[in-house]
Amino acid sequence: MTTTPSPAPVPVEVLVHSVPAEWWQVLAALGPLAVLVSAAIAAVIGINTLKQKSVADNRAEWWKRAQWALDAVHSGNKKQAAVGLKVLRVLGESELAGAGELAVLEAAWQGHGAHAPAPPNVLAPGAADGDLRAVWIAAAQLRLVTDQRLNKQTPEWVRTLAADDP
Repeated sequence: MTTTPSPAPVPVEVLVHSVPAEWWQVLAALGPLAVLVSAAIAAVIGINTLKQKSVADNRAEWWKRAQWALDAVHSGNKKQAAVGLKVLRVLGESELAGAGELAVLEAAWQGHGAHAPAPPNVLAPGAADGDLRAVWIAAAQLRLVTDQRLNKQTPEWVRTLAADDP
């Protein structure tokens, strides 16, 4: 059997006519990118929300401690007042204490005499009752903190008294 050779393939001409894509085709092609951008935005918003909640929670705890300390300061008991003023000093050093909070702390030390020079029976160690001296020293230490944080001048007698141990 003899075979006749098949004719060589003939190239076929193909004409491609391109038309601009429809708007919905472009939009569909950008879908995955839109999902990625949306996810990134949602992640940033979520992280910021968590940070804000954390700061709000910390500020609420700061105020609970401040309320306890203010109650102790105004308890009428000199030992409790000294402890309350010491706690307020620590709270005043916190970055959670803004200008409004520091104004509250200023009112606490002003109520315990650190706005006027201490009487001689408080300044000299052993010259006053120890509990009263401890209150004055704690109030002076609190004033030192609030003055530093609010960029105010602290009188020298307050610095001297704040440096003492009750």
